[in-house]
Amino acid sequence: MLKLLIVSHSPSTNAKALTDAVVKGASNKEIDNVDILLRAPLQANANDVLGADGIILGTTENFGYMSGAMKDFFDRIYYPCLEHTEGLPYALFVKAGIDGEGAKSSIERIVTGLRWKQAQACLICKGDFKSDFLLNGEELGMTMAAGIEAGIF
Repeated sequence: MLKLLIVSHSPSTNAKALTDAVVKGASNKEIDNVDILLRAPLQANANDVLGADGIILGTTENFGYMSGAMKDFFDRIYYPCLEHTEGLPYALFVKAGIDGEGAKSSIERIVTGLRWKQAQACLICKGDFKSDFLLNGEELGMTMAAGIEAGIF
């Protein structure tokens, strides 16, 4: 069985709804060879990453940057995973109030150092919450899980 790790910081109702949509998509009944492991950044660890065949990262935009919890996650897993997860496919979603670009670029710098491979474009959901955020989140999760199962990523 393949493993898709979802590490998402969802402190608000909207961020939680977006994370739930990503999990729903990744858990699509048509995808039967991928186990989903959802972890909050403060609970996720290097072993979770080392055992994953792909990872989806989710964060809120906090002061133009990723959440502190997500930064803590990267601080703890960076060196243990550095030479062991090269090529790990990842996707990223950001729930942003303003533009999300600071959160996106800060995470992209770290995953570039880890040499992870971007599997799909970053999903930034900015401004007031819209129903299409959920549809886009579900699509991101489903695409990631299906791509891992098919060996595309």
